[in-house]
Amino acid sequence: MTTERTPQGAACPLSAAYPSDTTPYAHYARMDELLTLQHPLSSARTEPGFIIMSQVKELLFKLLHTEFSTARDQLADDLLDDALWTLRRAARVQQVLLVSWETFSVLSPVEFAEFRDVLGSASGFQSAGYRRLEFLLGNKNPAMAAPHRNTAGYEAVLGQLREPSLYDAALGLLARRGLLAPDDSTDRDVARPYRGGAEVEEAWRSVYRDPVRHRDLHLLAEALMDTADQFARWRYTHLVTVQRMLGAKAGTGGTEGVAWLARISEHRFFPELWSVRSTL
Repeated sequence: MTTERTPQGAACPLSAAYPSDTTPYAHYARMDELLTLQHPLSSARTEPGFIIMSQVKELLFKLLHTEFSTARDQLADDLLDDALWTLRRAARVQQVLLVSWETFSVLSPVEFAEFRDVLGSASGFQSAGYRRLEFLLGNKNPAMAAPHRNTAGYEAVLGQLREPSLYDAALGLLARRGLLAPDDSTDRDVARPYRGGAEVEEAWRSVYRDPVRHRDLHLLAEALMDTADQFARWRYTHLVTVQRMLGAKAGTGGTEGVAWLARISEHRFFPELWSVRSTL
């Protein structure tokens, strides 16, 4: 039987708690509220799908934030097996996120133009959920918090900037395993990019050169690469999708569009895991 928690933490049958004007399923997942959150501003037949899939992506960002935060904390607690299992779940979510671009890519330029004007200054660049993911994975840039100032999501974005990243936790584990010199700078500003460079690359090289001895760390390295690989694919697919819909036009919200997306598509999370491959 489906159950929910009372304020005291005790389980109770959900069927005994839901309102009479809905179903246990709709009440549990707040489906009635969710399905009222789409408000097209034009008569274009394709605008509802654009809104819905934009909302789906935001929900997936939220789920990935939960999973990557969990994996980071597990690594910090030396629970590597648990972190690997969490990253396994996250990889499936990333696959769904990647496929979500397919629904946008089938919009013809004429179909998108039918409702593009009603977007006004709205742009995916303004997504607080995506910005928090960038910071959580280690791509820290304090300037990127500025667009969210004076919004409801600003404190969450700023808070994420000031938290250790998933890559910070992975490098901390390498240090505790003796593959990386401990970071003795107790006052390191975690809002700045993670510790990186030649010594980090050398630590990963040691893992890759002896995958039997460092079996669990080797699995971690490849799990992180899966994460970075999926994000690289997501960004590139975003670029191609925008090219297909807009060509070389400026992006929504005054962004550069394709030119800007082309630049960010070259970024890679966990760069030493990429560069070490040239030395093996």
